[in-house]
Amino acid sequence: MASINLIEAFQEFKDAENIDRPTMMKVVEDVFRTLLRKKYGSDENFDVIVNAEQGDLEIFRRRMIVEDGEVEDPLAEIAYSEAIKIEPDFEVGEELIESLDLFDFGRRAILAAKQTLASRIGDLKKNVLVQKYEERLGELITAEVYQVWRKEVLLLDDDGNELILPKSEQIPQDFFKKGENIRAIISRVDVKNNTPVIILSRTNPLFLEKLLEMEVPEIAEGLITIKKIVREPGERAKVAVESYDDRIDPVGACVGMKGSRIHGIVRELKNENIDVINYTNNIQLLIQRSLTPAKISFMELDNEKKYAEVFLPQDQVSLAIGRRGVNIKLACELTGYNIDVFREDDDATEEFDIDLEEFSDEIDQWIIDELKRVGCDTARSVLALSPQELERRTDLEKETIADIRRILEEEFEKE
Repeated sequence: MASINLIEAFQEFKDAENIDRPTMMKVVEDVFRTLLRKKYGSDENFDVIVNAEQGDLEIFRRRMIVEDGEVEDPLAEIAYSEAIKIEPDFEVGEELIESLDLFDFGRRAILAAKQTLASRIGDLKKNVLVQKYEERLGELITAEVYQVWRKEVLLLDDDGNELILPKSEQIPQDFFKKGENIRAIISRVDVKNNTPVIILSRTNPLFLEKLLEMEVPEIAEGLITIKKIVREPGERAKVAVESYDDRIDPVGACVGMKGSRIHGIVRELKNENIDVINYTNNIQLLIQRSLTPAKISFMELDNEKKYAEVFLPQDQVSLAIGRRGVNIKLACELTGYNIDVFREDDDATEEFDIDLEEFSDEIDQWIIDELKRVGCDTARSVLALSPQELERRTDLEKETIADIRRILEEEFEKE
């Protein structure tokens, strides 16, 4: 038997659709040249021919016919008396080319070659997968949910490759069911235990950028530029945009008529609030816009320390800070400045007020810190909000809020 059918003998070939034929042929040739070197000590006088279409492999041995007794290199030469046993018509000086039967290498050698070939093809498939996805980093992809686990979701792409969406890369409100299609960006490619792991993300700011590119043609065409995106996934995002065409309103283009363009993105992000603002090099104006929806009165800047003190009316402080401090945190990230907000000073007829720290003997410090986090740093600022509003903005229980209001109200009654 002068040839062997690779498709039948090496089942791994059937799973190698992603490997281009020239690369596969080179791998097969390398494996069998290694087999030749182990048996003969050299592969110089051998030709390994792979027919990728039919899956056939043939090995030919080339030797020069010399006079009997003049063989100096058995690998490259053959005695005349031996050559005529193969074909009586041979003459001295001719080249003898004979086809090798692979099974003459022995069952053990063939099995070793098969295992080596399977390993090489497996490594090749992994390398192809890694290269394919490394070239697509940051790209928006749609994949099907295959399995949902507690810490991650397993998805399949159109080619059946496995993708991972970790819990840390999911929006907190995300809920997936097997079989549904979801969108995410290709975040990174890890290699664990010599196995490529493609990691997706829905929390990366780039995910929001790609969604905007899909929904806003002006961004895809380059008429509007996204300068920066900051996100608190599932809570709020701020997008600074700029247009180089004075005829285009970048904010209006991104939001769309009656919010038509932004609504689809908000739904995809599980009702994440998206503030789209006009980018400007005027840092004072940028800080003012970044604190949307709050309206500020004035601010003091320290450009060297990148620090800003922002003063607002009392009813705007909580808006500037936002729920769980998200709004001011994102404003800091967007502008690159540390921002502190303060209530605007009132006139001399201002009502008597008490700093919350004065109640530290009756109210736990963690509760005071929680109230300050939502912009309530005095007794009257707490009482100005209804119990329902306090419960909505903070992580405090109804009973705790009732106790706090009772303590504060009693203090004013004493005064």
